[in-house]
Amino acid sequence: MNRVHFLLRRLGPAGVLGLGILFFCIPFYFSTLRPAERELAARREAAERLRARGPFRPVSTDHRTDELRRFYALFPPLERLTDELEAVYGFAREAKVDLMQGEYRLEKRSAGLTAYRITLPMRGSYGQIRSFVNAVLEKMPTGSLDGLRFERKLIADRQVEAQVRLTLHFQPAPDREAR
Repeated sequence: MNRVHFLLRRLGPAGVLGLGILFFCIPFYFSTLRPAERELAARREAAERLRARGPFRPVSTDHRTDELRRFYALFPPLERLTDELEAVYGFAREAKVDLMQGEYRLEKRSAGLTAYRITLPMRGSYGQIRSFVNAVLEKMPTGSLDGLRFERKLIADRQVEAQVRLTLHFQPAPDREAR
């Protein structure tokens, strides 16, 4: 015991503090840093496997292919785009909302459904706009509401300006469906 006291006095406060830090670092390394290193190595290995793998190609049996075809058959073909747009405009007329110039964008994907994105600025009462949105969602099961923004210029205004973002989904093109 005297030897330990002698060594500690000889090291001084800085040396004792250094030894304390050293003894603390050993369990810290094994309890915290070592598991983090293992997790990092596992993530790097997983990333390497993903890079080495080729592009995704779904493997399907005839049964799954038939199910996928039945699913796609629930959506209208892209040739019916004008009919679907006319239905949207009809819902706006029924709800008595004023449509302003909108943005339209067709998104053809490499696989899956084709999406037709519509951004419609409109003006009307809150009830009229709500009626329009309800009609689209109820009567167009292949459409989806992506966003809805309301703006009222003055508190006393009965008219609300809104921006409605819709997506109409269509069957994939026949050459893409086979993939």
